[in-house]
Amino acid sequence: MSRPAVHPVEPPPFIDGRNDVAPPRRVRMKDIEGMPGTLTGLALRLCQVIFTVISLTVMATTSDFPSVTAFRYLVAAVGLQSLWSLSLAIIDVYALCVKRSLRNPVLVTMYAIGDGITSTLTFAAACSCAGITVLISNDLNRCDINHCKKFMSATAMAFISWFAISPSFFLNFWSLAAQ
Repeated sequence: MSRPAVHPVEPPPFIDGRNDVAPPRRVRMKDIEGMPGTLTGLALRLCQVIFTVISLTVMATTSDFPSVTAFRYLVAAVGLQSLWSLSLAIIDVYALCVKRSLRNPVLVTMYAIGDGITSTLTFAAACSCAGITVLISNDLNRCDINHCKKFMSATAMAFISWFAISPSFFLNFWSLAAQ
């Protein structure tokens, strides 16, 4: 049993000092697609893992990414997000296999905080890398000696992974407000 999701349920009025009417049944809020423990939530987590691993792999295959701080920051941010998303995907798979709901307020709070931190880090890293790749390609015209295409594709994958983590964060945050 959970608390009412939208409006509080008031108890029925007392009759002669005692309550003859049974208390109303409480209704549990339905799981919203995209929340932890749902198939859509698992799909979002797997998309996050796939795109961050692609971004990490592309960036790691270049020999000169450690020379720029923004690129090192991107590797660290997508590495953290890939580990975070993979661990939550494993928890989602377990919850789906045993048909358990992940509506525990402490667990949803942890999900929301972790998603908020990793999405902020990934977005900041992708923005800084986008600025550096524009500087290298357009302003300095040094794409011929750098790995501009790889840097641009790794940055694009980081942005796509950020787009995949944003719904997870907002759905977890919204479910906290609804509880």
